[in-house]
Amino acid sequence: QGQEKLSCNPKKENGTHVVLCELGNPMKAGAQITVDMELSVSGLEDMGDAITFHLQLRSKNSPSPSNASVTVTVPVEAEAEMELRGNSLPATTVLPTSWHCMEGSKRLEDHGIKVEHVYELHNKGPGIVSGVTLSLAVPHLLGDHILLYLLELGTEGGMNCSHHPTLNPLQV
Repeated sequence: QGQEKLSCNPKKENGTHVVLCELGNPMKAGAQITVDMELSVSGLEDMGDAITFHLQLRSKNSPSPSNASVTVTVPVEAEAEMELRGNSLPATTVLPTSWHCMEGSKRLEDHGIKVEHVYELHNKGPGIVSGVTLSLAVPHLLGDHILLYLLELGTEGGMNCSHHPTLNPLQV
C-alpha cells in the first residue's frame, strides 16, 4: 500500500557481487509487492556491449529450489562527445607582395613569417575515450611553390604523433 525505501547491502558471494535487499519480515501469506530498483554500476569500459543481472527472490521461511528468478540483460553503450578547438598565432598573416624566399638560407626569417597552429581535442564526456585518431591535412604547396613550410609537429598529454615526410625538408 505504501512506499518504503529498502535497506540493501552489497557483498561478495561465490566470487560474484551480490546486493541483498530485505523486503519485509514477516510477510503475510499471499502478499504482493512491487520493487523498483535503480542500480549505479561503474567500470563498464571493458564489459562489452551488455551487462547481465540475475535477480532472485528468496524466502528464509520456506527455502525451495523453485525460488523465483529472472535474468535481465541491459545493453551498454559508451557515449562521449569530442570537441576540436584550434587557432593560429598570429591570427592573421599578410606577406608583402615583393617578398621572396632566400634559397639556401638556414634562417627561419628568410623562409617566411612564423605561424603556429594549435589544435586541442577535448573529451566532454561522459565516457572515457581511447584510440582516437586525429588527421590534419595541411596544404603546404600551391602549385610548384611552397605555401606553408612545415617546420615541426608536437603533442602534449600522452598523445602519439606521426607526421608527413616533408616536415622541415630544408633542415632550417
